[in-house]
Amino acid sequence: MRIGVISDTHLPRFGLSLPQALIDGLREARVGQILHLGDWTQPFVLDLLAEIAPTDGVGGNNDPPELVARLGRRKVVTVQGVRLGLTHGDIGPGRTTPQRALRAFADEAGLAAILFGHSHIPLVQRLPDGGWLVNPGSPTDKRRQPGFTWALLEVAGGTVDGVSIQMFGPPER
Repeated sequence: MRIGVISDTHLPRFGLSLPQALIDGLREARVGQILHLGDWTQPFVLDLLAEIAPTDGVGGNNDPPELVARLGRRKVVTVQGVRLGLTHGDIGPGRTTPQRALRAFADEAGLAAILFGHSHIPLVQRLPDGGWLVNPGSPTDKRRQPGFTWALLEVAGGTVDGVSIQMFGPPER
């Protein structure tokens, strides 16, 4: 199964809808699940993504209280037997966003990946335990990055087989 991972859409600040390149990319990849790592900023983003595939996620520091109450700020989800830790990455101890994401799941054993957002900077890192640390970046606010991004996770046989960052140019509005 393929999982689309996105974060920091910040709608409607960076547009009234998701970039068409993101929608097309998720559809072309035939994702079976979408995970959003916070800073949706409006609940309608959940509905937009759910039109493509079942969608889950966590709230971020720019999300309204009702969305945070609905989704939580940190969670573990299981997709096809694979345990994934989801957090926005802005809370807890640590000097950097990746450090905060790692510490958010320090008490969780057996995670195949820790997925986080907040910094808008894409990251794919293999951890010493064989798991993954992944930040998909942002499909709407690239913050000094060469392009707008989201991540694609390949899950099979009870493990994460691969992770790739998907990049596209300026969003069409």
